[in-house]
Amino acid sequence: MNQSPPHMSRPSVIIKLILGLLWFIVHLAISLFSLWFDLIYSIECYLISFGLIPKYRKFQLDRLKHLAVVVDSREAKNVAKINQLLCWLSNVGVKYVCLYDIDGVLKKTFAPAMNGSRYGNSGKYLDVGANTKALTCCHKEMTIECISGSDGKDGIAKAASLLCSTCVNGNRNTCGNGEIVFTEADMSGALKAIGCGGPEPDLLLVYGPARCHLGFPAWRLRYTEIMHMGPLNSMKYGAIVKAFYKFSKKYQNFGKFVFSFLENRNILQ
Repeated sequence: MNQSPPHMSRPSVIIKLILGLLWFIVHLAISLFSLWFDLIYSIECYLISFGLIPKYRKFQLDRLKHLAVVVDSREAKNVAKINQLLCWLSNVGVKYVCLYDIDGVLKKTFAPAMNGSRYGNSGKYLDVGANTKALTCCHKEMTIECISGSDGKDGIAKAASLLCSTCVNGNRNTCGNGEIVFTEADMSGALKAIGCGGPEPDLLLVYGPARCHLGFPAWRLRYTEIMHMGPLNSMKYGAIVKAFYKFSKKYQNFGKFVFSFLENRNILQ
């Protein structure tokens, strides 16, 4: 004998309707808040671009010696956006920028220029290997370094292999029979020898959906400020200026600047 399905009681139906209405209200409130925040952010970026906010007109870039830009590999294929970004950075006053994507799309894009300047003076002057080129962008000279995921884990593995082979094959008498100790200076020298060395960026801008450095070499991020800039396709000049302004107001309790201060103090003593 088939039994008819039990009917829901009126109180349970009312409770489900109330919960569904509450979920809809909360979802609508969050969506409206996100839309309002994006609208305010876009308006602020446009006002900054036109120079209508006084505090963003002039800011100090003395602390920004080296800038790094991490781009998602899928967005790195947009060469027009990358060139526009480089021109904006050059107009702001950036002199050194390191471009990174994990699949090496940017490195392939700049490969002809890299090969042409591999034996030039820029790489020797900066001591960063063959991934660096100097070019004139928007009538201002800016040095560009392109790295990829192969300069990360693979780079540190090659540097370790170089140190081991050098110690075992070339410097047996120096190493001796005792425990082998590699210093940070040894590792830095090995990384530069295989072309994976380079200066530590003061600021890292991340373009992409993920809020992480996407495999950027970790040994170059010890005291780096990291800022997520959103998708590359929706980048704004005002957002870049705002990021540089925020960086100029940052205070580092411990880092490269403290080390340089202590070193100068020891020299004076």
